[in-house]
Amino acid sequence: MRLSDKRIIAFVENDFEDLEMWYPVLRLREEGATVHVVGDQENKEYKGKYGVPIVSDYSYHDVNYLEYDAVLVPGGWAPDKLRRDAKIIEIVQFMNDQKRVIGQICHAGWVLISAGILQGKKVTSTPGIKDDMMNAGAEWSDDSVVVDGHIVSSRRPPDLPDYLKELINVIENNNGK
Repeated sequence: MRLSDKRIIAFVENDFEDLEMWYPVLRLREEGATVHVVGDQENKEYKGKYGVPIVSDYSYHDVNYLEYDAVLVPGGWAPDKLRRDAKIIEIVQFMNDQKRVIGQICHAGWVLISAGILQGKKVTSTPGIKDDMMNAGAEWSDDSVVVDGHIVSSRRPPDLPDYLKELINVIENNNGK
């Protein structure tokens, strides 16, 4: 298993895009990674846009993020809520500073924008936030997946196979931690 020594945080908040949460979590676990779902409260049930639930393992206020190799931000409307919490921003900025992997899909780019880490980065997202990404200094492209160093970005659910292929490769080969 390619990721058996890797630990990954998957941020969660209500109204996450169901596939953009579950598909990466399951694929990364299939590769042997330890994936912890991290929300504003430990052991809380969150519901996706289409009603699929997921339960958090930890609170992002309590998780020791220094021990993790990567962070995932799903899309949907959850990123608009996540980016408002200073602790989320702190974790994303730390991961970026340490060159640990950051995976983002769809509207998740909002979190990276609020963290102020996109200046000069090549990314993609849902076209709906293209202007936001570019205004944050990113070079945006309409591709299924874009890798810029430790940041892996993707557009939407149909792109999940391309996204996970690249995300797994980057996590496997990243030496940020």
